[in-house]
Amino acid sequence: MGHSLIYGAIATLAGGIILAQPPTGNSRSDAATTQEGRRGFPSRGFMHPYSEQMAQALGLTASQKEQARMIFQHARQSAQPIRQELMQNREQLVAVAKAGKSDADIEKLADDQGRLLGKLVAIRTEASAKFYQMLTPEQRIKADQLRTEEINRINEHIQKMAQEPAQPPAE
Repeated sequence: MGHSLIYGAIATLAGGIILAQPPTGNSRSDAATTQEGRRGFPSRGFMHPYSEQMAQALGLTASQKEQARMIFQHARQSAQPIRQELMQNREQLVAVAKAGKSDADIEKLADDQGRLLGKLVAIRTEASAKFYQMLTPEQRIKADQLRTEEINRINEHIQKMAQEPAQPPAE
């Protein structure tokens, strides 16, 4: 869990102001998408990406809310095939490790995993940039303040984790 949180924090920082609309509904596929999203871009424990709370904090107009919804819906749709590829890649990594394959096989799959995660970061960053550009100057100031607060919370959490003794995985 510690490593996934650190990777998530890095992805969050690399993605800039990561503001995406949460998935809706309770279908099994929505639950899988939410879980998948946590692996690459966790929102649990931090201010959820684009939400009504964020819209209120920034004072978004109805038009801006709709524009944001469209931006992040498009980003989610663009990211879906990459998330599927990531899931398949992780399954292959587990299979290769269990089969005792060569380090070269593991390294190739790990490189693919990094490339796919990079694509997700790019999609989220592009969406965040579009969102940021639609904000008024006052809203940008507030968004910057919120991002700084989030980064501070992430850094505090990472420091706290680094100070805690390592725990063996729960079984």
